[in-house]
Amino acid sequence: MSRLTDEVFKLIDQASDEERRIILKYLRQRVPIHALEQEWATTAEAILTAIARSSDLTLRGVRGILAEATFEGTILSEMDASGWKTISIVGDQAYDFLLTKEKKQIKIQVKLQRSEKHEPKEYAARSRKSLSCPDGTIHVVEVQKTRSGEKKGQKTRPYRFGDFDILAVNLHPSTGDWKRFMFTVGSWLLPRKEHPELIEIFQPVPACADEYWTDDLKTCIEWFLSGKEKKLYS
Repeated sequence: MSRLTDEVFKLIDQASDEERRIILKYLRQRVPIHALEQEWATTAEAILTAIARSSDLTLRGVRGILAEATFEGTILSEMDASGWKTISIVGDQAYDFLLTKEKKQIKIQVKLQRSEKHEPKEYAARSRKSLSCPDGTIHVVEVQKTRSGEKKGQKTRPYRFGDFDILAVNLHPSTGDWKRFMFTVGSWLLPRKEHPELIEIFQPVPACADEYWTDDLKTCIEWFLSGKEKKLYS
């Protein structure tokens, strides 16, 4: 930093809260935060205000997008060193990210841990009794598409086994940390009882890594490439 920068920082530290707000307003008129501000001819503050007053469904969608952006910026940025590269996705796919390395491709779906009434949703006790879940709190991830519809007489909202290879779950609702993720192999997810080709909507997610879930994407990729078959806590 320059001597001028140091002096400016010292003056800001000495300023009152009201003076800092005036300084921030002055800077915001000259320093855009994101290109979207110019594209939409508005400010980041106005966008955040609009999001804050939106419906719960809209907020869930925004939080889901934020989970995807965090996954791309934190988890995938570390995968480059391992030789995994991200491929641009063309069209509307059943996965959010596509990785490639030495002719191998891995499809990753990112979901945000489920919340209800602003609290992380716990896995139903009745469902838990039928499984060999570990001790402690087990939360839920909702594995279905946001929009419903039909294609050739079949509902398009459910995910089918094979739609993605790895499920990445953002744990922000229970941890308060957007950078915390859990990963499992897509084929290990629980199926729907009446339609075993479809993935069950609510899946159990533990707070700590175990033999079914890991907090390391590289480990989950190894699980997937091994071809081992099993189902969550069955």
